[in-house]
Amino acid sequence: MGRLKTMAELEKLQAEILKKRNPETSCVTVCLGTGCQAYNSRAVYDAFVKEINTRNLTEKIHLKGTGCHGFCEQGPVVVIFPSEIFYRRVKPEDVPRIITDTVLGGKLIDELLYQDPVSGQKYSRESEIPFYRHQRRSLLGQNMLIDPGDIDDYIALGGYQNFAKALFKMTPEEVIEEVKKANLRGRGGAGFPAGVKWETTRNAPGDKKYVIVNADEGDPGAYMDRSLLEGNPHLILEGLAIGAYAIGADEGYVYVRQEYPLAVKNLSVALQQAEKYGLLGENILGSGFNFKVHIKRGAGAFVSGESSALVSAIEGRVGEPRPKHINTAVKGLRDRPTNLNNVETWANVPLIIAEGAESYKQIGSANNSGTKIFSLVGKVNNSGLVEVPMGITLREIIYDIGGGIPGGKKFKAVQTGGPSGGCIPATYIDTPVDFDHLTELGSMMGSGGMIVMDEDTCMVDVARYFMQFLKEESCGKCTACREGTKRMYAILEGITRGEGSEKDIELLEDLAWGATNASLCALGATAANPVLSTLKYFRDEYEAHIKDKKCPAKVCKALIKYTIDQTICNGCGRCQKLCPENAITGELKSPMTIDTERCVRCGICYDACRYGAINIT
Repeated sequence: MGRLKTMAELEKLQAEILKKRNPETSCVTVCLGTGCQAYNSRAVYDAFVKEINTRNLTEKIHLKGTGCHGFCEQGPVVVIFPSEIFYRRVKPEDVPRIITDTVLGGKLIDELLYQDPVSGQKYSRESEIPFYRHQRRSLLGQNMLIDPGDIDDYIALGGYQNFAKALFKMTPEEVIEEVKKANLRGRGGAGFPAGVKWETTRNAPGDKKYVIVNADEGDPGAYMDRSLLEGNPHLILEGLAIGAYAIGADEGYVYVRQEYPLAVKNLSVALQQAEKYGLLGENILGSGFNFKVHIKRGAGAFVSGESSALVSAIEGRVGEPRPKHINTAVKGLRDRPTNLNNVETWANVPLIIAEGAESYKQIGSANNSGTKIFSLVGKVNNSGLVEVPMGITLREIIYDIGGGIPGGKKFKAVQTGGPSGGCIPATYIDTPVDFDHLTELGSMMGSGGMIVMDEDTCMVDVARYFMQFLKEESCGKCTACREGTKRMYAILEGITRGEGSEKDIELLEDLAWGATNASLCALGATAANPVLSTLKYFRDEYEAHIKDKKCPAKVCKALIKYTIDQTICNGCGRCQKLCPENAITGELKSPMTIDTERCVRCGICYDACRYGAINIT
């Protein structure tokens, strides 16, 4: 079908697509998100193509390459519909058996099923797996159903119907009011009400206005926005188009990181398809509304995620912040009113128009509506992307979804909000996860990073690690951030090396105050969070490093020493053979000794010893 000229034609197209699809036909979906492709899922997909064609099964089996399913550590992931059989860590050589035994024969392949690391129970259906069962996947759920390169898949699920509803059944003011009533807060970090920002931009003087998708996802380990763009680009485009109509913009940009080639590829294809169908471009669906979208690739600077820096980058200048004497919503791109939200915020908009504000607000907590996607990583059994209702507790995320801490270790802390977030101790594990509660604890929601730490984590070293990242990513434009992050890092580095003094804690607090209150943008204003939160909740560890010259977690190399327990060592020589510095001496079948002067504390001997004879003090 060519260009759609009316809302009725869009509805007719959806009906025609669904008519051609038999819900009883077996559909094999292979995750082709970046995470699974790193595990060679493309080869698995190609093996399915070859096997299906060779056996003339194209009429019986529909193959689909999808976006990220979230459980990335289990990739490559294959899900077989309509029975929803979930297979993980699939290899190309498994494909013939999957087709014969499962797709055609209805039998499960036991070794490909997911086994819970705690209970040992095996699960055959994706929705039954605890990692998925305790989530509410309002946004990510469509990823496993859609081929991001086929707009018909999105339209079959009602895609662009909410945009059409806004165009023909709502005024721009009504759309904005619905978003305001839904209390959609920006998912990019600050949590500012999206509807209020939209209204500000719409009411700002000027005929030309812009809308922007901020896909400059710079937090280490965060890939929520990338997975949405890769797996369901039309969802973001539809949300952006609804916003453009409400605000009165006829032009928009998607600012996406250079490091996201698959997201750019899938988004580019989606744009071409939407324009071909007349869902973007001139006189959309015969409504008289025009909207053109451009893709702008960023250079990868962390600070470019800040609104004024992002606008500068789109304009072709250096992506660095500028003083906000006037808000971007009033004077942004090319000095015109500009509304900027991140990927996840725009993705929520079609849901609000579809369900209505009151229904949308039923999910989440007071003043924190809807769901939030987190990148759950670190010392947790199940890592990956998780989407949960606002207000869920940290305990539920870490234990019900994440499966708890590996090896029976104790949970110590969780860092939320990316490099500029804070570390929350185990004492507050039952805290609701939303913008307000996390801020009260000295952390923040941020874009959705969540790093779990166990008892073996040194909190001083954690603060040092994040401060190193922040000082390197500072654009250097303002002194408070440029020098503040540099000095805080130097002090933290000295403490972990055993060179700290009792004045360092007070100096860290003074530098943190300066950076927080005098920085030009949010990078500097929040840079001290890792330091302040660890000082607040783990001051005893700082004091141990400074006063006792010891690292309680036995992580900081300058403050630990490796020795061999002579009563346990049987002289097997394994540690001696593997030591890169030849620091271990002794005869075979006799206890070994470590030369502490030569030892570089690499830990290879500790990991290699099968008898527990290596001590760390």
